[in-house]
Amino acid sequence: MPDTARAEKFSQALHKLEQSGDAEELVAQFAPDAELRRPELDRAQGPTADAEKFWRSYQEQFSEISTDFTDIAEADDLAVLEWTSRATLAAGRPIEYAGVSLLRFGEDDRVTRFSTYYDTAAFVTPAS
Repeated sequence: MPDTARAEKFSQALHKLEQSGDAEELVAQFAPDAELRRPELDRAQGPTADAEKFWRSYQEQFSEISTDFTDIAEADDLAVLEWTSRATLAAGRPIEYAGVSLLRFGEDDRVTRFSTYYDTAAFVTPAS
């Protein structure tokens, strides 16, 4: 059975952020100059190297969120996590969306690159 310890540690820290709002454990897994990307930010400002700001802005979009990881795999310095999130946006509208996240690990097992991909249409307010 392949070792997925680093990816599992990431998923547990994300769950902690979602449940308690505490990003410390998650942020600690990133190298100081890690590149972080997600679709809605990339269009506006490109990747960031500020893990704390990245995860705080992620969390602020929701009044509640829960992510289920459906598949996790690791090989060498790369981890792939497939997931589905169910959330309530800060404005009160429930959403569900699915995607995949890629983690690249450095020699110290800290994340040097995080990219997540999902359809951002779930975040768009439907026309009335």
